[in-house]
Amino acid sequence: MPRTLDVYLSDRLVGRLIQEDTGQLQFAYDAGWLEAADARPISQSLPLRADSFSHRECRPFFSGLLPEAEKREVIARVLGVTARNDFILLDRLGGECAGAITFVHAGDAPPRPPTTADYRSLSEEELARILRSLPERPLLAGEEGVRLSLAGAQDKLPVLVVNDEVALPLHGAPSSHIVKPQIRRFQDTVQNEAFCLMLANRLGLHVVPAEVRRAKNESFLLVARYDRVRTKDGGLRRLHQEDFCQALGVPPELKYQNEGGPSLADCFELVRRSCGRPAVDLIRLLDYVIFNFLIGNHDAHGKNYSIVHTDHGVELAPLYDVVSTTAYPDLSSRLAMKVGDKYQPDDVLPRHWDRFARDAGLAAPMVRRRMLDIAQRVTEASHEVAAVLDGQDHGSPILARIIDLLHSRSTKLRGDFEQERELGKR
Repeated sequence: MPRTLDVYLSDRLVGRLIQEDTGQLQFAYDAGWLEAADARPISQSLPLRADSFSHRECRPFFSGLLPEAEKREVIARVLGVTARNDFILLDRLGGECAGAITFVHAGDAPPRPPTTADYRSLSEEELARILRSLPERPLLAGEEGVRLSLAGAQDKLPVLVVNDEVALPLHGAPSSHIVKPQIRRFQDTVQNEAFCLMLANRLGLHVVPAEVRRAKNESFLLVARYDRVRTKDGGLRRLHQEDFCQALGVPPELKYQNEGGPSLADCFELVRRSCGRPAVDLIRLLDYVIFNFLIGNHDAHGKNYSIVHTDHGVELAPLYDVVSTTAYPDLSSRLAMKVGDKYQPDDVLPRHWDRFARDAGLAAPMVRRRMLDIAQRVTEASHEVAAVLDGQDHGSPILARIIDLLHSRSTKLRGDFEQERELGKR
């Protein structure tokens, strides 16, 4: 017989997720929510309506809340369930998700405000042990009281940080930060991402706060959640958010453009129609795209950009998950979203940026100015950021490799534009 999960936005019932006997999903907004004066959709791809949404319509949003690829497979084995069964995974993991969504068994009590009993303090030794265990037990799936879910294929863990102490959320309690350990197969991914985020911040981009920490001998990146805010009484309030794939109705397994995922034009159009201050957020998104190109982050796909519902309306989320993938020769050299009609960064010339601008509805001269400005400043800023990490005893040989790449790409970009100007004078 069909199974049902109540879907809450913070502490308010907004709808029900149903799994039919066939395994297909359906989602329907609750009548009370539809009648509320402040009702809003849980996704740009799921507008408010009385009719239910089909599997094809609702699965991209709900599946997009879950871990991906190998992590999903490992979690499913730990839990003894089928990796392709989104419903059962949301049932088992969906207490603390991205945004403000929480899943509760149909008819059970709604989410309640957390107490100190809903957090388990972690000693440095315990945190180090957890970091080492995440590849075998992602998100600590199956541990008593733990219902945590984050999208992506990388190991990570939501935690609460208070007075510099780290605690594990239990029973669906909200977290304040995300812990990201080293990826075993690649050199110093923590230092790589910390460098990229700090560099973006140095250049004036809107980024998530992050810092490198250690638990015993385990390095990790501690990232502040942009979808959680502190209340006046010191508690946490969830802000709803969705990544671009969810907002565009694209399943997470199709997140790359060449597999059917969003294009840059799709991303800019989403911001234009959904954000309350599109003029501001379109420029922010442009800066994200330029920076990811220069830093060699070829994994900047549709799930690595998001919109967030703040007290001031819908906004483009800060830049997150920024890693120079080019620093690792084993990873693909293809861009997740093409520039103009090019997937290979070395093939991208000024005319391809002009085509990108046209497709994205931007003024080409403005795009060129911002590109050249960031390219002009990025090399000097990169040396400054590397010096800061070195001074914090978080230096790494990977940083020199990234700086060389930055210098090469920014020099080529400026040279290509200068050559084009010279040819235009003849």
